[in-house]
Amino acid sequence: MSAANPAGTGLAFRLALRELRGGLSGFYIFLACVALGTAAIAGVNSVSQMMTGSIAAEGRTILGGDIRFETNNRDIDEAQREFIAGLGKVSAGAGLRTMARTGDGSDQSLVELRSVDEAYPLYGALVTEPALPRAALFELRDGSYGAVTAQILLDRLGLVIGDKLLVGDASFQIRATMVTEPDALSEGFGFAPRLMISAEALTSAGLIRPGSLIEYGYRVRLDAAGAADIGAVRDAATAGFPDAGWQVRTSANAAPALTRNIERFSQFLTLVGLTALIVGGVGVANAVRAYLDSKRGVIATLKCVGAQSRFVVLVYLIEVMLIAAMGVVIGLVAGASMPFLAANFLAGMVPVTAHAELYPSALGMAALFGLLTAFAFALLPLGRAGEIPATALFRQQGFSAGARAGLPYLIASGSTLALLCAAAIATADDKRVAGIFIIGVAAAFLVLRLVGQLVQWLARRAPVVPSTPLRLAIGNIHRPGALTPSVVLSLGLGLALLVTLALIDSDLRRELSGNLPERAPNFFFVDIQSNEIEDFERIVRATAPEGKIIKVPMLRGRILELNGKEVSEANVPEGGRWVLRGDRGVTYARNLPENTRLAEGSWWAADYAGEPLVSFSAEEAGELGLKIGDTVTVSVLGRSITARIANLRDVEWESLSINFVMVFSPNTFAGAPHAWMATLTDPGADAALEGQILRNVTQAHPTITSLRVKDAIEIANRLVGQIGIAIRAAASVALIASVLVLAGALAAGNRARMHDAVVLKTLGATRRTLIRAYSYEYGLLGLATAIFALGFGGVAAWFLVSRIMHMPSQFMPGIAFATLGVALVVTVGIGLAGTWRVLGQKAAPVLREL
Repeated sequence: MSAANPAGTGLAFRLALRELRGGLSGFYIFLACVALGTAAIAGVNSVSQMMTGSIAAEGRTILGGDIRFETNNRDIDEAQREFIAGLGKVSAGAGLRTMARTGDGSDQSLVELRSVDEAYPLYGALVTEPALPRAALFELRDGSYGAVTAQILLDRLGLVIGDKLLVGDASFQIRATMVTEPDALSEGFGFAPRLMISAEALTSAGLIRPGSLIEYGYRVRLDAAGAADIGAVRDAATAGFPDAGWQVRTSANAAPALTRNIERFSQFLTLVGLTALIVGGVGVANAVRAYLDSKRGVIATLKCVGAQSRFVVLVYLIEVMLIAAMGVVIGLVAGASMPFLAANFLAGMVPVTAHAELYPSALGMAALFGLLTAFAFALLPLGRAGEIPATALFRQQGFSAGARAGLPYLIASGSTLALLCAAAIATADDKRVAGIFIIGVAAAFLVLRLVGQLVQWLARRAPVVPSTPLRLAIGNIHRPGALTPSVVLSLGLGLALLVTLALIDSDLRRELSGNLPERAPNFFFVDIQSNEIEDFERIVRATAPEGKIIKVPMLRGRILELNGKEVSEANVPEGGRWVLRGDRGVTYARNLPENTRLAEGSWWAADYAGEPLVSFSAEEAGELGLKIGDTVTVSVLGRSITARIANLRDVEWESLSINFVMVFSPNTFAGAPHAWMATLTDPGADAALEGQILRNVTQAHPTITSLRVKDAIEIANRLVGQIGIAIRAAASVALIASVLVLAGALAAGNRARMHDAVVLKTLGATRRTLIRAYSYEYGLLGLATAIFALGFGGVAAWFLVSRIMHMPSQFMPGIAFATLGVALVVTVGIGLAGTWRVLGQKAAPVLREL
């Protein structure tokens, strides 16, 4: 009966349903594998869509307006101000990092200072404790302006509400603590506590000086006409003021950095979930093979009464896909519930009200991945079953492990896997990373297959050992139908993923807590005016005579054009887009900067006076497709300057020394007002000396911003730790899938094990001998798997850390031994647990079937 015949298909469907009436015995691990991977993908993408959707829904509140105009280091001109004022209600403000000192000058702290006007906020509400009207919060009273701050600043400086702070040249009284800053999310990540003041107070503090690193922001609540077409307003601002150098954001893109990070992290976790699903696909294949083995008689009977191989395959394919659909449904239910469970938890981490709901696109993608995986991995054992004649099925104890599926099944399975990979890449935000990840998984599968064959080859050629249990273990490794390929494949990928992530985590932590603090400077000092630089240097040298001071002029510039063509994030590769986001720090130098190596080209003469030249970072130039002789147009202080690339430099960003993407020839900025940046490096400085340096500089020059590098590293360390926990939790999903597949492989081999155990016990083997034999077998397989995981994971971690992150990578023996221990415990423990029932099997019922 042809499978293509609709009547035959209907009959196959009825037979499949009848088979399922017997229950799901043998398919529970199948269900768990499909459900686990599907739930991971559905849950991660649902939570991601919940967060990005919540950010978009609250875009106006997060942005602080319908549209926002930002400039760096300089305010807008009168014509631009008139244009913005004509759009609707405007709230103007500014932000910068500076030092806040206690009233007696005994202590100080870096703060994120922000000025707001009377119109603030346009959307949402500024919530303070105690709740006071705006005038009471910020007005000048008894010689001190009012200020609102985060509670952490009071804790850090030992202050209470009512105490005074000194910022720049002005005195401030803390009137309240900040409970909710409605547009905080759009302000970006802060390294210091928030301190909010009025615009008048900022002017009085004397912090606005040439070269100061200040960001000016103009938030607009558009009138009815503008609100109806925000895109047109943005386009008019860009076209009407092409040289404004401002960044224009709308409420549809209120927090681009956070949204981008959520999408990237979601992509990574989705790929990990897909890995778990693919690992589970091995479990699907094992479960299908074991189930078909138990149905040998039924399959042989169907063939004997005239059923074609395609019809038999169709019956069991329908049955398998119905069970896979059950697993997908279970996974979708679990994944769909994750946003509801995560909403309250994430609300405490991200200042956005998360509105959980069902996300059809995320659930649909997870269902597609789950069904494609089940179909691809089920086809091969089904194809092998279809190729075996009925007479062979009646004679055999089970399906031959050496049998191969027919070419149509191989093509169909391979095409489905290719479609699965294409879908994963197509739905990824960064397709390059997704492609590398999938290639890595495919390579791991291939290498694992070779590892399994190598282990069996070595076992066949192993010398005869006197120990009977060990001899049995070695024989079990290479005998026909051995579990070796399944065990190595099931555990190898999960362990390799764990090793990779653990090594990356250890490299990052070692760099942040060990190597980086040793190489990094103690302090960064910014906003040093030209008339302060000499006195600043004198104070620092007097306080830390052993320290090394490096100082450079600093301006801010935004790249407008490359080789005369306007650029945006849309028309440059992903790796170089960060260079185009916002203003970049730029400098000029007569001579090659210290600790800098030219990668290509030559440095200009000290007295060079020709056309503007620029030295570009070699890595970033490669990512942007730039070479020597190309031109870069940069907006600096409202002027567009075009410079030709004279040379490329190797920049070690991880050293945290003063580095710039662009270093210009001195004549480029002749006469331009600018500030200075400096670093102090003193390896022998303790906390007391660093505190004294900070006090002396801040008291003498209160407008100079001092950043203690150790504080920034500690913040980064905490972030890495939090991300590491999430990544390890996600990787555990792949390991759980591996364990499930291992259990399924053991269950699939229990029939053969039962016969072996009964025959050996009949010949005189004791249960103790068999337990030792199985322990040796699983231990050897666990050892081989751990060696692969260490090698593959070590290479993957080295590539990601050294080639992608450009940081030093080091193999950690502790992780090696931990991985080895996990592999041995899992394989031996689950192996013995799975075969314990086999060892207690009565001999007579089994012998009667032989």
